[in-house]
Amino acid sequence: MKTDDFDYELPEDLIAQRPLPERSASRMLVFHRCDGRVEHRRVSELPDYLDAGDAVAVNDTRVIPARLFGERMDTGGRVELLLLRESADSSALPQDGPAGAPVSAGKGEGTRSCRAVWDALYKASGKARPGLRFSLADGTMSACILAVNKGCVTVALESDEPLMAILERDGQIPLPPYIVREEGEDAAQDRERYQTVFARAPGAVAAPTAGLHLTEALLSDLARKGVKTTAITLHVGPGTFRPVKADRIEDHVMDGERYEVNDRAVADINDARDRGGRVVAVGSTTVRTLETVMARRGFLVAGSGESDLFIRPPYRFRIV
Repeated sequence: MKTDDFDYELPEDLIAQRPLPERSASRMLVFHRCDGRVEHRRVSELPDYLDAGDAVAVNDTRVIPARLFGERMDTGGRVELLLLRESADSSALPQDGPAGAPVSAGKGEGTRSCRAVWDALYKASGKARPGLRFSLADGTMSACILAVNKGCVTVALESDEPLMAILERDGQIPLPPYIVREEGEDAAQDRERYQTVFARAPGAVAAPTAGLHLTEALLSDLARKGVKTTAITLHVGPGTFRPVKADRIEDHVMDGERYEVNDRAVADINDARDRGGRVVAVGSTTVRTLETVMARRGFLVAGSGESDLFIRPPYRFRIV
């Protein structure tokens, strides 16, 4: 199947750059599979289409403010780093960078107390190379590139305070590339609105966007109707930013993303299925998590792992 079979025109003026004041006021398209009828509604009207006994599954991953800015130590050039995932235990951090370059640099001397190794996206003038050192977050963190692989870098990070504390103070939310901001513009609003109301588990570098439209009031409406909402976790990774470049969609390889399905979610979803209810997944990340477990095990079971499932025609859904 050709990738360009899925091409369509999307005028830039139809790409929303800022959220509506009320999350659930966003538009919702309803497609009736029985007769092909289409309705244009609002997300706030979702309860009209669900019945008592149905289960709604959401993704409770939380976006971390993983975008940091700094400067190269050799040239002073601007550096942008988007942390993706921790790639090794901090104990595996080398005492020296590649070719004997010390990892610690920047403010202060000697080895800093908080050390970690992360995979990241690196943006700066000049190519990334092992041994390249730079400082981040106004010098509160020093970094050294350990390896370069497939568009990503592996970096050793050192600081005098925990990484998450620095990210919460100095990091920026990594918005999708189709949302345009000047540096610092709407930063406070984006930190709040680019999270779902049920975000709990830090680890994503992008929000599960379908869930952004749900509100506490809407979830309460579902509960009053007898619809149970349950949560799984899939930490959205860099695959969200990567375009499909293969000519045939079958040749595209999805990046693996970490997921966790807990006992409560299994019980809620299995109970709905046993009672003849529907399992409604909010967003593609939730769909892929549930379908990954079903494809591997044949039934829904609690556990964790990585999903690289690429759903494309003629995929047969097992649970959603």
